[in-house]
Amino acid sequence: MNPGTLNERCRIERKQATQDANYGTEIVTWVLLAERWCNVQDVLPSRSESVKQGLEVAHNKTRLRLRYCTDVDSSMRVILYRPAADIYEIIAGPAVIGNKDGIEMMLERLSSSSGQAL
Repeated sequence: MNPGTLNERCRIERKQATQDANYGTEIVTWVLLAERWCNVQDVLPSRSESVKQGLEVAHNKTRLRLRYCTDVDSSMRVILYRPAADIYEIIAGPAVIGNKDGIEMMLERLSSSSGQAL
């Protein structure tokens, strides 16, 4: 993978679950795994809207490429700084590019017509 194409920074976080001492419920926190250089490509717009519980939802998909690593999986999330910090979930991948040149994954950020993240 050409290092010159890795022109943006991303933050990769993993889920850490603990148990509430009083109620026994699960408390989820997100812990930093790594900050890495990446290549981000937005998928071209299409008719990818749907209606969930009476609210119109648009699916914004993004392709993310990183240098080859083995510590990223689909249970994690990615924060892209473009220019504000947006949180994306990993919906496909990571898949190995070439002969361990890098990895590629598909991300998705959900937003409604009111502009709120779901």
